[in-house]
Amino acid sequence: MKIRKVLAAGMICCISAQLLCACAEQQTESADKIYVGVTCYNRSDTFLEELINAFKDKMSDLEEENLDSVVTIRDAAGSQRTQNDQVRELIDAGCNVLCVNLVDRADPSEIIDLARESDVPIIFFNREPVAEDLQQWDKMYYVGADAKESGVMQGEIAADVILADSQIDRNKDGKIQYVVLEGEPGHQDAIIRTENAVETLRDKGIKLEKLNYGIANWNRAQAQNRMQQLIGQYQNEIELVLANNDDMALGAIDAYKKLNRTEAGMPVFFGIDGTDAGLKAVADSELAGTVYNDKDGQAEAMAKLAAALVTGEGMDEIQFREGKYIYVPYSKVTLENVGDYIKKEEQQSR
Repeated sequence: MKIRKVLAAGMICCISAQLLCACAEQQTESADKIYVGVTCYNRSDTFLEELINAFKDKMSDLEEENLDSVVTIRDAAGSQRTQNDQVRELIDAGCNVLCVNLVDRADPSEIIDLARESDVPIIFFNREPVAEDLQQWDKMYYVGADAKESGVMQGEIAADVILADSQIDRNKDGKIQYVVLEGEPGHQDAIIRTENAVETLRDKGIKLEKLNYGIANWNRAQAQNRMQQLIGQYQNEIELVLANNDDMALGAIDAYKKLNRTEAGMPVFFGIDGTDAGLKAVADSELAGTVYNDKDGQAEAMAKLAAALVTGEGMDEIQFREGKYIYVPYSKVTLENVGDYIKKEEQQSR
């Protein structure tokens, strides 16, 4: 009887040991499997869509490092409530890292609570949360670019173009009459880009007269409609259009084309982002310049950070600002160097 008990106890110990080993093996395997849940504010945003596609490519590249990855993407279509539900679903589906492009940068509390309860780290991207919110938990990060830098660069490009061409001041009054096409009302990036572009122009000695502004929500069609209204109001007075992104700048150009305005009667247009369509417009001399928002660099930073957060390896190789932020620099795009950026985009898409 005693022998049977000893044998039974021995078998139980062996089985327990096997189960523990199996669990350890599963944990090791899961650490090498990156399940990324991505939710974005609106995939109709051209730059955002290009960024997400670049991110998927970078996650695929990790397979060369023996890291398997699955990327699941959800579109919140402008609804914060929908995005909150998407985060819950992505966590329940087993995602072990989240990439969140916030609908409302001032309202991430439910997303943070859901992720923290399940111990799933968050990489916010492209739309920066309020600093205080990002400090709530040590497993939250931001990847993007410095909005002020883009505004300053847009102002510098515009100043160079205006100073080099006296014909831009069509009414010869010594001032440049301008309008601004802004993103969302009250959006941090829109405000910062506009303020710094205008301030930089003035610092460069350009005298400005603001005629009006229009909110176009980063959207080309909305920008076209708003620009047509501004043209109807100001006719040939508009000499400069500053747009917070390329899509809105292109929408403004669309408005002039629809009204059959000749090139001599059109203002100069400047965008931000360096989207594929924006770069082509610079090459075609429709946009006088744009500011390149390095989507490939941001996508690579997101992929490396996601892998490091899941595997626990490589965090010490990532350069953070204030331990939380990864900012990828902007660069200026003009007719003189746009060919280099187009080649870069072509190489990255191969």
